[in-house]
Amino acid sequence: MTSISIHKEHIKEHIQELRDAITIGIEQRPATLGLHTSACSISLLELYLHKLEKIQGGTMIKHEWFKEPQIGQKIIPVAERKITAEFPHKEKIFKLLYIIENNRNKLIYGKPILTSIQTILEAFQKLHAIIKEELAKKGEDIETL
Repeated sequence: MTSISIHKEHIKEHIQELRDAITIGIEQRPATLGLHTSACSISLLELYLHKLEKIQGGTMIKHEWFKEPQIGQKIIPVAERKITAEFPHKEKIFKLLYIIENNRNKLIYGKPILTSIQTILEAFQKLHAIIKEELAKKGEDIETL
């Protein structure tokens, strides 16, 4: 299997888990939403960058790289140091990933409030839409939430 087909299989699996969690009720499945929005977002980004030929097969992007930068932070954020390639919507994609990762652990390990659940789901849906549209321009179709 190629990197692209592996990413597509992972995305399909994550999307199915997200659909199931939404069907059951987002307030009853916050950990599932936190885990799968995070993992699927990274798979989407990897697929997108592979398709754009900005990263090589086997390159792994880690969700931990998307810790939201602090105001006045003097060190360049990890994600920007690790992913130096320029690509369409990079800034918007990174901002959405920061939102997802900022809420991820609250949903997985904490006692999340509804607004945190909705925030991560909305950020994921926006990220998914951007990448889906960009991949469609390249002739690649992905699973829809």
